[in-house]
Amino acid sequence: MKRIDFFKKLVGVCLGVMLWLGLTPAPAQAYPFWAQQAYENPREATGRIVCANCHLAQKPVRLELPQAVLPNQVFEAKVSIPYDTSVQQVYADGSKGPLNVGAVVILPEGFTLAPEDRIPEEMKEKTEGIYYQPYSEDKENILLVGPLPGDQYQEIVFPILAPDPATNKDVHFFKYPIYLGGNRGRGQIYPTGDKSNNTVYTAPVTGKVTAVVPQEEGGYQVTIQPETGEAVTETIPPGPTLLVSEGDTVAADAPLTNNPNVGGFGQAEGEIVLQSPTRLKWLLAFLATVAFAQVMLVLKKRQWEKVQAQMEF
Repeated sequence: MKRIDFFKKLVGVCLGVMLWLGLTPAPAQAYPFWAQQAYENPREATGRIVCANCHLAQKPVRLELPQAVLPNQVFEAKVSIPYDTSVQQVYADGSKGPLNVGAVVILPEGFTLAPEDRIPEEMKEKTEGIYYQPYSEDKENILLVGPLPGDQYQEIVFPILAPDPATNKDVHFFKYPIYLGGNRGRGQIYPTGDKSNNTVYTAPVTGKVTAVVPQEEGGYQVTIQPETGEAVTETIPPGPTLLVSEGDTVAADAPLTNNPNVGGFGQAEGEIVLQSPTRLKWLLAFLATVAFAQVMLVLKKRQWEKVQAQMEF
């Protein structure tokens, strides 16, 4: 497992500047920097994770956690992002290729990414080749991964270090929620609000298609003439398949292209108990006392049965 290095931080800063200037590089390369630069916290007050603002399709994800952990214990949070690996996504240039995957895990305060020297060898094998990074410098409890090749990483293991209430007074022995956002494929909307080429394009007005002009870089310009008013031209980038031709009549908001998106974003959540070792010791002592009392009760009953048997004779 490797930490994000200076180069990746520099890339994040550059992408943030590009976002500020209104530029839009391919989101498959930008993920997950858009969210980091645009949102202070990836989880809104409604519980919605901000990745869903650009990845509109919903797909399932799964989060597996242990029921309870002890203070200062390293455990794994397993994220599953299933999808059909035979499908291909549309890239920004209109070509097609395999899907990428990524995930964000929002841990409780105090829970962090486990240091490399604390990770067991078995867990290191599961995390090999994966780069983990905190959402920001002051939010080390929020971890990001991606983009990763989806055909290799439909399951992603996050090595997590549980906090110790003895050294962190803000942490208590309690049941805590953990939130997951998992994505496969590219988004349908850029952070600027513009559509990507990985979505369906619709007719802006009702009218007749008077011209379909292919573009040199790919895609089309579709001109629609309404019954009244000026003609409207819709630019369709390379990627989506055109469904209309010159002379067709279309209604407003009717699809001009297919929807090439095969990916989507999903959310899940789980709970984990930060368990006190002292409580476990007292629980074991209580169970031992109960077992001892049960044994003594059985022995006493048999002793009484022997006394009764002697009295009858």
